[in-house]
This record gives sequence, structure tokens and C-alpha cells, in this order.
Amino acid sequence: MATVHLRIGDLVWGKLGRYPPWPGKIVSPPKDLKKPRGKKCHFVKFFGTEDHAWIKVEQLKPYHAHKEEMIKINKGKRFQQAVDAVEDFLKKSKGKEQNSEGKGDSKGKKTPKKPLKILDEDDEDLSALRDPSEKPVKDDPHFHHFLLSQSEKPASSMEPISKRLKIIEEDTASTSIQAADSTAINGSITPTDKRIGFLGLGLMGSGIVSNLLKMGHVVTVWNRTAEKCDLFIQEGARLGRTPAEVASMCDITFSCVSDPKAARDLVLGPSGVLQGIRPGKCYVEISTVDPETITELSQVITSRGGRFLEAPVAGSQQLSNDGMLVILAAGDRTVYEDCSSCFQAMGKTSFFLGEAGNAARMMLILNMVQGSFMATIAEGLTLAQATGQSQQTFLDILCQGQMASTFVDQKCQNILQGNFKPDYYLKHIQKDLRLAISMGDMANHPTPMAAAANEVYKRAKALDQSDNDISAVYRAYIH
Repeated sequence: MATVHLRIGDLVWGKLGRYPPWPGKIVSPPKDLKKPRGKKCHFVKFFGTEDHAWIKVEQLKPYHAHKEEMIKINKGKRFQQAVDAVEDFLKKSKGKEQNSEGKGDSKGKKTPKKPLKILDEDDEDLSALRDPSEKPVKDDPHFHHFLLSQSEKPASSMEPISKRLKIIEEDTASTSIQAADSTAINGSITPTDKRIGFLGLGLMGSGIVSNLLKMGHVVTVWNRTAEKCDLFIQEGARLGRTPAEVASMCDITFSCVSDPKAARDLVLGPSGVLQGIRPGKCYVEISTVDPETITELSQVITSRGGRFLEAPVAGSQQLSNDGMLVILAAGDRTVYEDCSSCFQAMGKTSFFLGEAGNAARMMLILNMVQGSFMATIAEGLTLAQATGQSQQTFLDILCQGQMASTFVDQKCQNILQGNFKPDYYLKHIQKDLRLAISMGDMANHPTPMAAAANEVYKRAKALDQSDNDISAVYRAYIH
């Protein structure tokens, strides 16, 4: 790239190493961050990520002058999202951007508490600038963020942030594996060389399989309705004729089905998984079921010499598609470790919770809270209407208070628009409430709130809302 004369506040295209130019903005570096010696460069914040980097002046181009050229040569989804972020920024600034930035940059704005993620082209830590639809280069090194170059770090910042994982050991003996940067992490996964099987291509399973394939995993799929496999075969998946065949062909087989009965049938039924289990084969149950079902499946799988892990996922269809699920795992720790690249592909965070059954318990508690909360929100919306209050105003106020969240905003807006397209099936959250209440009974622990919410969901099911989104519980209050 040609040398250009640029200053703080300018929008640019910055190029790092062998990765494509990326849109960014020249900003002032933190006070304690020194400019690399012997280099004429600018400190750039990249759009669409949380990354910053020192970029040589010859590797920078003005944004507007080269926009059309760059868009022609870069077609990835993440790249387009970054370009969209630039355009949003330009619309919002309306000519005031330079003044506001000048105050923050030139007058010594305090360094934010959250440390900047700084890329260095010599380290080839450029995974954030790769589109997730591209398969990883086989001989790529593992990428790492470094907060500062080793010679310039303060004592408190000596540890690198792994772009693949950071592992936190907790006093509770659980382990959390978290994406250091979920925006960038999915582009830099080194897929396991183990053959992956996947059974169940519903709302959640479809997004998971798509992300496994995008990140370069070898995946064999099976679904009760075979037609659902066609799209994934086109994307590179292999087809298994039966659950038994998938389990026998693959090193690790995942199952994602609707309820305990379906989970048992998949393993114990005709041509079921158990028939394909051999010593060393791994089976991972990611369906949300009760602890008793998990215990039973664990026992039968291990009785054949197999290895078992439960790993139910918290999230929705959208989060599944985005690879941003939260995975709760328990059982065989070695299987958990073998699934590392798979969990990175499908989620932003995973937790290992100890012995089999613990993940099922935790997931039911989480879904109990979510289901009860959704029913309460629906009750509030309908009460507002019944007392002559504006539902939209209720939502606006709610979203400015302590309960503000993307979940509340999206669900309420969908309700007000009459959009109940499923992101998480109503029938499934009712099933989870029922299982959580049963778990409470076994522990002799009262669950009156969940029990009340469960009755509302049962009414919604009676109104033919089972296959709608959980927000359709609203309709139980208006009929």
C-alpha cells in the first residue's frame, strides 16, 4: 500500500500481515503504550472487533477513497459487518465526530478499565480479520492476543490473553472455558482431527452443525426427518443412515433432541447409538433433559466401554446460529477436553461442572428462571393493557431500568408486533419447567413460582402455541 499522510480521527483501511485490509479509525494510544521503535505507524481501532493495532503508514489507505476497491475484493460476512459499522458510525457522527473524538483522544482520555486487545503483525495474531466462513489454514499457528509487547507491559499485564481460550479454575471445582474475544475467536479455531457425529437438526442443532462445518470439522449428520440433512450435505457434511452407524463411524457423537424420551430412544432404540458404541467412542448429550436420564445414558454408554459427557446448551436459535451459546458440561473430563474445538465453534463460553447430572440440574434451574421471567413479563404487558397503560411505554421504561436486556427488548417487541416465530419453542420451556419442578420435589425444595408459570405455559399449549416462541405465553393472558 502507498504511504499516506493521516492523522487521529481519520477513517482508514489497515492491513496486517497476509490478511485482507480492514476498516478502522486512527485513535490515540493509551498513555502507557509506546510506539514500536523504528516504525512510522498509527494506532488503529478496527471496526467490528475490539481489536487495536499499530499499523505501518505504508499499510494504510484512506477509507472513502478506497472503499469501492476494498468492497470488491472482500466479500466475507464479518467484513461486511465491519463496513456496516463504519457507515453507522458516519451516520451517527453527523459532522460532530472529530470534535468528540478530539476531546477524548488529544486531551488524555483515561485508559478504560477493560484492557485493549492489541494485535501485532509480527505475531500474526490476525484471526479477528478473517471471515468465519473461511476454513482455517491447516498450518496456521495458534493465535494469541498480547496486551502490550513483552518489554513494555506493566507488571499487572504480563499474561497473554489466548484468542482460543482462557481457563478459569473456580473454588467450586467447576471450570470455565471462555472466549477471550468471541468476535474474533470463531475465525481462528483449529478443528480437532476427530470425526464428529451429530444427531438432531432442530432449531438448536442446525446452527451448531453449521458452525462446526464452517470451522473445518469433519461432521456426519443424521436426523429423523432425513430431508433436513440435505442442506448440510451441500455444506460438506456426510450422511449417516442410522444413529448406530453415526456412532460407529465417528469418534465423538453429539445428540440434540427435544426431551428425555427422545434422548433415550436415540440411544436405546432400534439401530440406536448404543449399537455403535465401542471402547473409546465418545457420546455427548447436549439435549436439556433430567438428571435421571443423564445417569441412565451415562451408565449404558460406559458399560460398552464408551466415554460419556453431558453438555446442554443455554441460548436460542439465533445464538446457536451465531456460535454464541453457553455450554454446561459434566461427566468425563477427557471428553470435555477432546470437544474443545467443537465447543469453541458452537459457543462463547463453556463450564465443566463435575460429575454427570450436574449440568442437567444447572440447565433446568436456568431455564426455570428464564421461563418464569418470560411469563411475568407477559403478565406485566397484559396488565398494562388492561389498566389503560401503553404497552410500548411500559417496555420503554422497562428497558431503561435495571432489568434492561436484549432478551427483554426483543421478546417484548416481538409480542407487540405479533411475531411469535420460534427462537426457543414454548413446548420446550414448559417441559423444562416441569422437569425443574420435579427436581425440586425430589430435593424437597419448594418451587411455587415455577409451578405458577408452568400452569400459564400449559394454558398456552392448550391454545395451540406449542410450536411458537416462548413469548407466545402472552397469548395465555389474552384468551
